[in-house]
Amino acid sequence: MPLLPASGDWWEAQPERPQISQIHLTVGRFTCVEPASLQFAFEVQTQNSFLQGAKLVIREMPLIAFCHRCQQEYQPEIGIQYACPTCGSPMEDIRSGRELKIERIEYEQFNYTS
Repeated sequence: MPLLPASGDWWEAQPERPQISQIHLTVGRFTCVEPASLQFAFEVQTQNSFLQGAKLVIREMPLIAFCHRCQQEYQPEIGIQYACPTCGSPMEDIRSGRELKIERIEYEQFNYTS
């Protein structure tokens, strides 16, 4: 998972190393990434690292498809029904649900004054 290297590269590029408090992720339901497993892996992998104590905030995005025949969006039932519920056309155009990205990183910038 590229989360730690991606956030580590950003962290190391900062002139003053900030304390990261939260990492916000967007995870689509069609990525087959289980948020609970991701949360567990994050907690294990961040121990004794620059991310120790940071909170992983996961926003799940639903699977939304678009039927060109009906000209409407619909929500397929993952693992059960992917075709358009109105006309039965196969799912061809996925509008949402494949996202897996870091949305933002929250941190505290320390200001050192003499």
